[in-house]
Amino acid sequence: MATLLWILAVVLVVSGIVAIVRRQFLWGIVLIVVGLLVGPGGVSIFT
Repeated sequence: MATLLWILAVVLVVSGIVAIVRRQFLWGIVLIVVGLLVGPGGVSIFT
């Protein structure tokens, strides 16, 4: 389960960075924050 959460967090953060590069700053910031919250290193919403 931790591996799945880590992969999901990485995908969210990368998607957030891509959104920021495409000048969608609000969406990018939201994706990065959610990715950091979901990741095993952050405050996981599933535990």
